[in-house]
Amino acid sequence: MKAAVLGAGEAHFAAHLKTLQALPEVESIHAWGEHPDALAALEGEPKVDGIYSNVDELLTQEDIFFAIASVRSDIKPSLFSRLLEEGIHLMAEKPMGTSTKAVADLVEQAEAAGLALGTCYQNRYNPVNRKIRSLVAEGAIGELMSIEMRMLTTQPKFRNPSGWLFQKDIAGGGMLAWLGCHYIDLMRYLTGDEIVSVSAEVATRSGSDIDVEDIAILTMRLRSGAVGSLHTGYTLSLKGEAYGTPPSYDTYIGLNGRHGRMNFDAEGQPSHLYFESTTNEWAETPVQETDFVVGHSPAYGGVPGEAFIRDFIRAAQGDGEGSATGRDALQVARVIDAAYESCATGRRIDIEGP
Repeated sequence: MKAAVLGAGEAHFAAHLKTLQALPEVESIHAWGEHPDALAALEGEPKVDGIYSNVDELLTQEDIFFAIASVRSDIKPSLFSRLLEEGIHLMAEKPMGTSTKAVADLVEQAEAAGLALGTCYQNRYNPVNRKIRSLVAEGAIGELMSIEMRMLTTQPKFRNPSGWLFQKDIAGGGMLAWLGCHYIDLMRYLTGDEIVSVSAEVATRSGSDIDVEDIAILTMRLRSGAVGSLHTGYTLSLKGEAYGTPPSYDTYIGLNGRHGRMNFDAEGQPSHLYFESTTNEWAETPVQETDFVVGHSPAYGGVPGEAFIRDFIRAAQGDGEGSATGRDALQVARVIDAAYESCATGRRIDIEGP
């Protein structure tokens, strides 16, 4: 099939291009972007059959089955709407827009047209996350009591603080919109539950000249009655090799149930899972520790990243529900907007259900 990749020179574009190049289903790739140097660098890339600085020219190409797009957040809604108008299935880099309404409009448009609309929450397909989800679903730790998450990474001074990611009128939000969203989505994915209310504090504390939040702490209630927390921020003052393992992340996810618990923590991608259960089904081995090694591939996220896009393609072909949908993006957007409202008003905010 023929695919398009949009946003040359923007974050994650190169990784998405490698994914398309790694997928045997994709025979031809057409690329668009606004940065001339990034477009020039695509000359001679495998499978790249078209390079465009004008999106109208790209859209004249026939039979583009799907697109992956990673562009500035302020132009996403209008650009994504045009792709859907052309009948192109879309995997959209998060956030899908700068407001909940913008995301809701895209979801409605895609569903009305019968098109697949996905969002790039690849962390769902990391094998340790899929294992946690399956253990929760089978009741291995009993009814969930709480879930706690932490994701800290390097400060804005290491991340081009003058770039659009740190400009509210373009990005729509800061840490929550760009990286914290992954963990809000994971809270829903791992538990199979929905977030129904949130209380939050967000702040800009790194000292960089930015106008979006660089740190956020959220407390959430799930539909089941379980509670969750998320601490996320651009907080780390050392970078890369200074921590021993690049890139610089400090992550933790822990789930506590009535009959057990599980957790993992790591810099970068999680790989080690601790699990304990007092249920009869786990009586022979009530405590387990497992190391997960992600299969190597040049694709974004390794072999699991290939599977993530492949399941999206299958959904676009009418086979399955896909890997992470526009409705998932919409629900995360609702949580983030509620977090901002909570901080501004000092109240806990209820969240509309999916």
